[in-house]
Amino acid sequence: MAAAAWLLLVLVCAVFAPLIAPYDPQAQDLPAALSGPSGSHLLGADQLGRDVLSQLIYGARPALIGVVCAVATWLVLGVSLGITAGYLRGRADSAISRTADLLLSLPGLVVLLVVFSVFPGSLIVPMLVLGGLASAGLIRIVRSVTLTVREDLYVKAAQVLGLSRVRIMTRHVLPRVSSAVIVQAGLFAAIALVIQNGLSFLGFGVVLPNPSWGGVLGEASQVLLRSPWLLVAAGGVVGLTVLAFVLLGNATRDAWTEAWAPSQLSSAPPAGRGARAARAASTAQAPHADTSGGVLTVRGLSVEFDGPRPVVSDVSFSIGRGETLVVVGETGCGKSVTALAVLGLLPSGARRTAGTVLLDGMDLTTCSRKELAVVRGNRIGYIAQDPMVSLDPNFTVGAQIAEAVRRHSRASGRTLPRKAVRDRVVGLLGSVNLRDPAAVARKYPHQLSGGMLQRCVIALALSGDPDVLIADEPTTALDVTIQAEILALLRRLQETRNMAILLITHDWEVVAQIADRTVVMYAGEIVEEAAAADLLAAPEHPYARALLACDPVRALPGHGLPVIPGSVPVPGAWPAGCRFAPRCAEAEQKCSAAPVAFTRTAAGHFTRCVHAEARVQA
Repeated sequence: MAAAAWLLLVLVCAVFAPLIAPYDPQAQDLPAALSGPSGSHLLGADQLGRDVLSQLIYGARPALIGVVCAVATWLVLGVSLGITAGYLRGRADSAISRTADLLLSLPGLVVLLVVFSVFPGSLIVPMLVLGGLASAGLIRIVRSVTLTVREDLYVKAAQVLGLSRVRIMTRHVLPRVSSAVIVQAGLFAAIALVIQNGLSFLGFGVVLPNPSWGGVLGEASQVLLRSPWLLVAAGGVVGLTVLAFVLLGNATRDAWTEAWAPSQLSSAPPAGRGARAARAASTAQAPHADTSGGVLTVRGLSVEFDGPRPVVSDVSFSIGRGETLVVVGETGCGKSVTALAVLGLLPSGARRTAGTVLLDGMDLTTCSRKELAVVRGNRIGYIAQDPMVSLDPNFTVGAQIAEAVRRHSRASGRTLPRKAVRDRVVGLLGSVNLRDPAAVARKYPHQLSGGMLQRCVIALALSGDPDVLIADEPTTALDVTIQAEILALLRRLQETRNMAILLITHDWEVVAQIADRTVVMYAGEIVEEAAAADLLAAPEHPYARALLACDPVRALPGHGLPVIPGSVPVPGAWPAGCRFAPRCAEAEQKCSAAPVAFTRTAAGHFTRCVHAEARVQA
């Protein structure tokens, strides 16, 4: 508060200097020259008898103008380019990072002196240049924070909802980098003030005899031995202002991180922007699809990371409307990567090397970014495994669902009024069995329990009435009772909306409760696929049998819980033949001789095992 009060006082002096200053800054009182504080001159007079207080009051204006110009340029360039580089990556990141490196290599003081020589007497242009040169450091800071934020699940959820890149960067990424920017802004404002006054001290910037803080310091240095008080007065004002900038930056950062942004539930986008967005979305609408097959079909999908290191190999499956396909496997088997590949949201460094993803016959792998933005959220919903990090902590639950509702309504060519958006949000929260949905909409994620958060995430995923719902371990962080409620909720929503569900889990009890068909993945490939009841009753692949044996529910009383020896091989170190052979108790020499084919062993039952091949051939 003290820092803010001092800066407010400086601002008032800068704006109302003619009304506040006791004297004209150029008026001379020669008998009072170099006198100390007195009733006539509260801060004394300089060597020409000019009132020091009046000069400092008038000098506040150029000081603040210079700081504002420098900080504004620094913020605009540093924040916008830093977020763009960190979020978009690729060529944009490379170009912006190289430009920042170039700016950091330039001698700033020399550049400023050149600018002063080109624009003599100008204050604004050199301070704009100072802000541009210093923005390189902020670009690096913001970029590094953005690289972390862009991997958060709530950012992935915003991408799935079809929000534009600009919308995600400004609404969901910018608040997360603000705390770091606020502190740096206070520091840079102080640095800009010191540099400006240092240059004025040397005779650059404000042209004499116009008053400036640096000019007063320069005169005080010439008469230091005769009147040291003059330096104390001018230096004290500059020092207090520098200290106020730094303290206010830190205090504002603390207040920012402790407070929550206000709810945007009732806000509606400007009509012009909504109309433009609706027209853009209408041009990106996906073509009408062939519905003869499954609503979602994946064929020969392969994904690799930098290296190259394959992580998913030749994965194929299909899901019909109203059907639930559950993918089971240990951590590191490629389940989540497969789901992200379907959405077109692979993490940085990963790329699809083969395969197609068909949504009602439309190949998503050939769609443009705008077409995918229409599909995500409207046609495909996504539920991440940790609900706490799937929602942006800066906004209320209702604000985030309202944002998705407005986005999907614009994609369909219409703009909903505020009340319709609010009613839709409350209706979605009510559809997932939340008591008092209107009150829940006004709460922030940290104010809700795990079960309530998961329901909110499901409501968010349903905001676009998707045809396919991808749920990545949606019950992992929940206790058994809440887990059963969530599974029952998903089943009820599926029946009422006729959705296809792709669910990823480690838990066989989840398979038993909700699955129609089950896929078992190991080391990036599917090793068995069958109806859930058939696979639970008689799994054919040794890995599926081993996983079932490790289920605590199926463990025999008095016996230890079985454990599969070893671990899933890391990508790039897969065995040449059966990838499970090094851990398999039934492995033979022929298992490692060559890749094993995916064999049909019965109606709707497929497995990847040489023993199954032998049985079929026999």
